[in-house]
Amino acid sequence: MNNINDLRIQKPGPLYQQIKDLILRKIGSGEWCAGDRIPTEHALVAELDASRMTINRALRELTQEGVLARRQGSGTFVAPSKLESGLLEIRNIAAEIADRGGEHSAELLSLKEIAVPIELRESMAGQGDRLYHCLMLHSENGLPVELEERYVNPCLVPAFIDQDFTGETPSGFLIRTMPYSHADHRISADIPTTEQKRLLRLKEGEPVLTLERHTYAGDEMITTVRLYHPGSRFAFGGTFTADR
Repeated sequence: MNNINDLRIQKPGPLYQQIKDLILRKIGSGEWCAGDRIPTEHALVAELDASRMTINRALRELTQEGVLARRQGSGTFVAPSKLESGLLEIRNIAAEIADRGGEHSAELLSLKEIAVPIELRESMAGQGDRLYHCLMLHSENGLPVELEERYVNPCLVPAFIDQDFTGETPSGFLIRTMPYSHADHRISADIPTTEQKRLLRLKEGEPVLTLERHTYAGDEMITTVRLYHPGSRFAFGGTFTADR
């Protein structure tokens, strides 16, 4: 996205703020979309007759505000909006992204049968000593937004291990095939592991937002999932109505 012939300052005020407003108008109108590369600093300096310091300040502040994303060696791009996920419902992330007009893609990193991990033995008591383990990376418009680590009870969902999940996510498959009675969840901000930093493309010092959810059919656990999200690109939200 490097056409800047129609970039014009339209109102008085500090020049850096005018440039910020101009870029925001381009994004707000939909002319510049999430993932689009914006003009270079050099091009903006020439087109807007502004100093490099002024242009740099405008771009730097928009980056700090999460509007733009600067990638070393590649340029400056329109950043995706934070993907907001509901707290009190179990949803398929592919559907969430589609509802926002984004494009979902996923990479299945691992799908295998394992022994029940120590931390799940109590909740799985009497339900067998094996689980299915799935690790999947979800992206919106090519940018990672969720790392899914899921354990599934093979006694309740034996067909889970036979899925390739190219056309349907694990959560979509479970929602479609296995009715649940209730679920509990916990949210935390955590220090990411080296692997999480790499897969989610986290910045130095950026935390992961972790949602851990246990889903049940009666007293039997269907699945436990840990969903890891980039702290700068994800938010949880919900609406509460007073009980009347």
